[in-house]
Amino acid sequence: MATTRENAQAAREAKLDELHERLTGAVDQLVSGEDWARALAFAARFRARSFSNTLLIWAQHQAAFEAGRVPEPMPSYVAGYRQWQTLGRQVEKGQSGYQILAPVTGRFASSNPADAESWRRLGKGEKPRPGEVVRSKMITAKPAYVWDASQTSGEPIPEPPAPTLLEGEAPTGLWDGLADHVRAQGFAVLRVPHEGMIHGANGVTDYTAKTVAIRENMDPAAQVKTLAHELGHVLLHGPDNDEARQHRGIGEVETESVALMIGAAHGMDTSGYTIPYVSTWAARVDGKEPGEIVKATGERVRKTALSILERLDTAQVTDGAPPGLDRDAPQREETSRTQPTHEVPASRQVTPLPEPETRTVTASATTPARAL
Repeated sequence: MATTRENAQAAREAKLDELHERLTGAVDQLVSGEDWARALAFAARFRARSFSNTLLIWAQHQAAFEAGRVPEPMPSYVAGYRQWQTLGRQVEKGQSGYQILAPVTGRFASSNPADAESWRRLGKGEKPRPGEVVRSKMITAKPAYVWDASQTSGEPIPEPPAPTLLEGEAPTGLWDGLADHVRAQGFAVLRVPHEGMIHGANGVTDYTAKTVAIRENMDPAAQVKTLAHELGHVLLHGPDNDEARQHRGIGEVETESVALMIGAAHGMDTSGYTIPYVSTWAARVDGKEPGEIVKATGERVRKTALSILERLDTAQVTDGAPPGLDRDAPQREETSRTQPTHEVPASRQVTPLPEPETRTVTASATTPARAL
């Protein structure tokens, strides 16, 4: 016969499985929405800049901010004058663009591509000879101008739903329990004053220094959720985990899903942060739909969350059993359909257990500067 502990564990595992299924459905629903599709289509219109041009944009944007011409110190989307027009936006009068170096390319043809000396430049409108391979190569660079989104006006810029930080108090004892688990893995837990000390993140796990750092300028609920996320990194990832290293999106989906389950077991609603966060990272894994990534990580997430919950000495939500039920007590077969009329001896009476105290934490409208 199953013991109380085994039954409780089975019930908890079932709840974690159900929670993961709900997360998968929420991710699928979010990424199939119009807002998400519009945001991805908009982002796809922008191309990555070279490192040199990134530095040029950064320096000129900083100067524009100091001069009061742009509202934020950090540039966001940048594009050329006509590119902004194709997106339904117009550069505002008086806004100076940021000068960058635009590549000038030419077409080259060769009948023997392996021979570097065989390539010849094609003239304007010239066609390659039969059997020749054609490639475009950068010849030189010319000055060009781009403008930051804050220097334009017009059609709204579509953005995918952003995670919102939790607010309020953390469940009693949860921080200490998670921190002890982190230390048991050989990592030190650090609390830093602000995100600027950890690259703009809410939390950072350093596998070389063996540290987990959490920023303190968040509500306790957000701090403890972040610590659960980083504990997931400690347990699941690291230098030896090739898959997580090669596909960061998979690692972030796993650890934030673990944080969701740890929070849910303590009455915390982290969905306002977790669902957009997981959706964004899952969408970055090439060749897979976001929902597929969430489903594929389910077993590792559930096992990891369960291993953490079993180590915590905290008040967790009920496992589904009625309060006071002793599931280890032997069950006697009924000899008739009538209930016995005699009283149960006091030594065999079961005292109902109190329901564990839970806390519900709501999400705020504050958007973190960067993801975890």
